[in-house]
Amino acid sequence: MSELLLIDDDQELCELLGSWLTQEGFAVRACHDGMSARQALAAQAPAAVVLDVMLPDGSGLELLKQLRSEHAELPVLMLSARGEPLDRILGLELGADDYLAKPCDPRELTARLRAVLRRSHPSAPTTQVEVGDLVFSPVRGVVSIDEREMTLTLSESRILEALLRQPGEPLDKQELAQIGLGRKLTLYDRSLDMHVSNLRKKVGPHADGRPRIIALRSRGYYYAL
Repeated sequence: MSELLLIDDDQELCELLGSWLTQEGFAVRACHDGMSARQALAAQAPAAVVLDVMLPDGSGLELLKQLRSEHAELPVLMLSARGEPLDRILGLELGADDYLAKPCDPRELTARLRAVLRRSHPSAPTTQVEVGDLVFSPVRGVVSIDEREMTLTLSESRILEALLRQPGEPLDKQELAQIGLGRKLTLYDRSLDMHVSNLRKKVGPHADGRPRIIALRSRGYYYAL
């Protein structure tokens, strides 16, 4: 049974989602502010976190920053009552694996959580991938270039591994989203683009200045040799 940590100051919503998710086979702990959430995370890391942007004692985005520094590959799904594009972009830039606007359909939340959990527990260990000066360990979620190591989030790891498995060959956006996010992209959905943007910042360009990850308009991305 996968344990979830639900962090939201709306206690009624937590009870509703907690009840639904429990029926769906999850074990759910709920916290209603950042302080209690930090204590819960320190006591025991969950399988995944559902995190609201607005908390009574601070921003959920600040808590996400801390999560990413301490638990790089812990799956995090953000919620926001406002559903503002800026919230979505900031959440994804800071390393959230996925994003839903409130009020959300509990069935969609369940589907998103199952998708991200499937990606966090691959069926078999994947061997190290080496392409040029870049070495990637999917098991550790770490990429190294010239002895410089960068830790990737779960979604970044899945996307980079897919690109490295066929360097120089474009991957369709929908196919890459299915691999990296566990779902198809919806209209105006820039989640994949934000994860790729984060990846580009982490891995940087080739030694000669060429970008490592190339975008093909309306098609997808590929890793440049």
